[in-house]
Amino acid sequence: MQLGTLRARLLFCSSLFTMASQVIAPSVLAATPLGTNDLNTKTSIKHVIVIYGENRSFDHLFGTYRSPSGDHVENMLSEGIVNEDGTPGSKFGQAAQYQANATDSYSVSPTKTSVYQALSPPLAGGAQFASDETPPPFATLQAAENADYGLLPRDLRLLTTGATGLVPHSIDTRITDVNTLPSGPFQLTPGVPYDAYAASPVHRYYQARQQADCDASKATDMNPSGCQNDLYPWVEVTIGAGSNGKPQPSPFNDQTTGEGSTSMGFYNVAQGDMPYFKQLADEYMISDNYHQPGMGGTGLDSILAGFADGIWYTDGKGNAATPPTNQIENPNPQPGTNNYYIQDGYGAVGYGGGSYSACADTTQPGVGSVVSYLQSLPTAIAANCEDGHYYLLNNYNPGYFGDGSVDTTDTFAIPPVPTNSIGNVLLAAEVSFRWYGEGYSQYVQDPSAATNVYCNICNPFQYQTSIMANETVREQVLKDTSDFYTDLQAGVLPAVSFVKPGGLNDGHPASSKFSIYEAFVRKIITELRKRPELWESTAVFITVDEAGGYWDSGYIQPLDFFGDGPRIPLIVVSPLTRGGHVSHEYGDHVSILKFIEANWGLPTISGRSRDNRPNPVQSGPNPYVPTNRPALSDLMSMFHH
Repeated sequence: MQLGTLRARLLFCSSLFTMASQVIAPSVLAATPLGTNDLNTKTSIKHVIVIYGENRSFDHLFGTYRSPSGDHVENMLSEGIVNEDGTPGSKFGQAAQYQANATDSYSVSPTKTSVYQALSPPLAGGAQFASDETPPPFATLQAAENADYGLLPRDLRLLTTGATGLVPHSIDTRITDVNTLPSGPFQLTPGVPYDAYAASPVHRYYQARQQADCDASKATDMNPSGCQNDLYPWVEVTIGAGSNGKPQPSPFNDQTTGEGSTSMGFYNVAQGDMPYFKQLADEYMISDNYHQPGMGGTGLDSILAGFADGIWYTDGKGNAATPPTNQIENPNPQPGTNNYYIQDGYGAVGYGGGSYSACADTTQPGVGSVVSYLQSLPTAIAANCEDGHYYLLNNYNPGYFGDGSVDTTDTFAIPPVPTNSIGNVLLAAEVSFRWYGEGYSQYVQDPSAATNVYCNICNPFQYQTSIMANETVREQVLKDTSDFYTDLQAGVLPAVSFVKPGGLNDGHPASSKFSIYEAFVRKIITELRKRPELWESTAVFITVDEAGGYWDSGYIQPLDFFGDGPRIPLIVVSPLTRGGHVSHEYGDHVSILKFIEANWGLPTISGRSRDNRPNPVQSGPNPYVPTNRPALSDLMSMFHH
């Protein structure tokens, strides 16, 4: 994602929120439903809280994790790729990274030329110095206190530490042996302290497809997707975050895109990194087979997390339309380059920044290679794209501002979206929900404020006409995290709470730190546990939007044109979990929607949405691979009811 503002039948019945305003004794208040069907659940879980951080893969965080229960954890350590001290293991070669050639047309599995003998040096990211004028990090604790309300007082200091001391995009000399790193994953700490800012890898759709290097001819019983995950640094140094339609810079080398081999870095939880999340994983339950739902970054993965489907370009009135040419992806290499895409990026005025693809049309650039791969698999996978629809694959702003007005100033904003999301299903069933976005109140008042931390592309409901154009619904379901803390302390949480930290606290590399995201979650868990009547009936799903371009060793299940993507962390915190254990069931963000639907007995979002996928049966030679694929867990097995 980019920082700051990147560039329902449906009304709640008036009765939904009237009870919340009545004066009720605190012991009773927590059980008071906001929606008339909030308490009509299939289990004893009456409240779901979903917290989305940013941009970390499973192996990047949990690559050396061991479960105290003795449950197997599929990660770099158990596979022998690294040792517990982070050094290369006996099977380090399984993670070897390659160089490749793509000079004629885009390929999801380009021709590999040679293995890297040493990785291209990873580059630095994040602020060189602390500053109260251009944070993060802040130079003074007072400035951090003035700016933030998402952390406990004990954790505010995290906003003042971790400046790199290095010029952004220079070689990250904090990393041990940075110029001679072997071809595979490398430990960031202690050279790059866990509480320090570090660079952010590319995380865009067509780039992620290439990094995964999925080849149907390489499919086996153990790895039926044929994904080899061996082109991560090559994609970083050849195209990085996109061209925005501009010609390749000259001169061009492995440092030009500003990344190097950033994608291969990992933290070592066995040596003390990520202490709070390790504590939660040890005490509650973690999944080692949970995935980002799409290839690429925040935009697509947040959309899939809300719609269980892709969204497409419209004429602003709900009809499919063709976007401007410079907004259509063209990942074919520019003439005379190796993999430097013609049209791809975040949007540059006067140039472009492609983010749409008509994925039902295999003559479109890039589309044919993806669809050919899907159709060549032992179990052919449908693209699930409709004719004439240009689907958003990367990050563009929603078409609505927070006040419900249409954004007519951003030529790259996606026009209003007519399709349904999980929000429509919940509204129709009179099950209450809210999206709590940190910084939302300031964003509504001034979307262009330089101090905005709210992430508009993270909020799937902000794309929707049925939510944003209905003032009553919009004002009831879109809130700030300050409202979440107020609602939590008053015991009036909705049945479903989606919580999104802002840019300072979300754990996004370069612009935040994962230690801060841990602290953001700690405040929520701390406050929740103070209210036993809520705690006993609540499930908290802690995850990230996507892997952020960091390498992962896990199996990837093809579901449709959009994904799935690599594994990401999922910790489920609740007294109702099977504490201390590890779930191996295959899931992604749509699994959380399936859990909500199953728990409240709700229908699926549409006839084509991914929440129609069956629960996985994993009885084949690889216990992480569904034999009835494509399949997605509803996560019910993570709880005792």
